[in-house]
Amino acid sequence: MKKDNVVQIKSYAFAVRIVKVYQFLCEQKKEFVLSKQLLRSGTSIGANIEEAIGGQSEKDFFAKLTISYKEARETHYWIRLLKDTNYLTVEQADNLLKDADELLRIIGSIQKTIRNA
Repeated sequence: MKKDNVVQIKSYAFAVRIVKVYQFLCEQKKEFVLSKQLLRSGTSIGANIEEAIGGQSEKDFFAKLTISYKEARETHYWIRLLKDTNYLTVEQADNLLKDADELLRIIGSIQKTIRNA
């Protein structure tokens, strides 16, 4: 992993946090449906970033990046829902939402740069 690839590093760290939240929700809250949705979308962000980096063309890179952006939006939704249904505390959720927002800004900025190139 390149040391200077911020989106790659942050999306991986976010995925690790999502896995831990999933474990917490299953073990402590006995919640298995919404948490699975969060796990899928939250780990998909970084997986699609990885695919984008290994893309065969700029078009392929942009397509995978767009999927990452959509997955980050979906993850944002699930976190809000888990917060509003009291599965996550306000503090837990807001911390995750802050990181999801940061990923959305980074990915959106990369997309904008590509579009304007």
